[in-house]
Amino acid sequence: MVFEGLFARGRNGNGDRSAEASTHAKPATGRPSIGLALGGGAARGFAHIGVMRTLAAHNIVPDVIVGTSIGAVVGGCYAAQQLDALETWARSLTVRSVIGHLDINLTGSGLIRGNHLARQLETALPDIRIDDLPLRFAAIATEFNTGHEIWLTRGRLTDALRASYALPGIFPPVLIGERWLVDGALVNPVPVSAARAFGARVVIAVNLNSDLFGRGTIIASHGSDDADDAAAEEASHSNGGLLAMLSGERFLRRQFLGRRGSPSIPTVMIEAFNVMQDRITRARLAGDPADVMVNPKLGSVGWFDFHRAEEAIAIGAEATEKALEGVNEAIAALSHAHGPNGTMR
Repeated sequence: MVFEGLFARGRNGNGDRSAEASTHAKPATGRPSIGLALGGGAARGFAHIGVMRTLAAHNIVPDVIVGTSIGAVVGGCYAAQQLDALETWARSLTVRSVIGHLDINLTGSGLIRGNHLARQLETALPDIRIDDLPLRFAAIATEFNTGHEIWLTRGRLTDALRASYALPGIFPPVLIGERWLVDGALVNPVPVSAARAFGARVVIAVNLNSDLFGRGTIIASHGSDDADDAAAEEASHSNGGLLAMLSGERFLRRQFLGRRGSPSIPTVMIEAFNVMQDRITRARLAGDPADVMVNPKLGSVGWFDFHRAEEAIAIGAEATEKALEGVNEAIAALSHAHGPNGTMR
């Protein structure tokens, strides 16, 4: 199944790197607290793994992690000492394993039920509560009927992660504390503000969508032409009508994956979501910029390219290497403002 094998090693598969997230609830003596703001971006989010690995390799350990959507998943797994298992699963994904086992749903409030992923999260993170993590963690979600930005800072970790990545229309909303929650990228795609609110003095933010160039321009003159009529007629012939609908899974997969010259349902939703997220990200980062931005060049990696994890991880690591000088400078500058116990002078 698409998510089968996620965290296959479970709670016993921490490996040599599991100590990265342990006993780091407080900043090291003499340095400011470090926060990571991990943005959303579906399959692009595997780049966060490369970011975390590179920071750890240079002894840059976060005290605060705030994540939105896939950023919450990677950040939460790091905090729960399950990053090794997540990376193993991500690198094992193939086109067949992703496409061949779509958890499609016609009767609910999302195209994908998400049951496979939910079960794997439950297996990997059984009864782990955010309150008990060794560092400060929060997942960002949105209450869809009010637009409230919800910071999930307590309770079951798996519930928080599911709510944070519940992309509207793709995954169903998640009920937590009598609120129906969906993807946090609707309100805070790169949650710098939350990382600062939780006490981070140096905030490193990862924006997975920084290189989506050419968006947001104005097309001042546009209208229909003869090509539109030809395309519409071709679409009507290829649509099999009610009979195609009754063919079940095959039809659903075709609708989900799209056909030549026609975008799929998820593609339409994702591209619309991209436009919105890009505008919100620009506005929020302009008002509350991070101390250091990590901008992986992921333009060629699509939101559903889960089989390209190895590439995304490498891109995240490369972008972090380029940002290290800025990270060290920010830590050094703020270290002078702290006393021997990490407190402000």
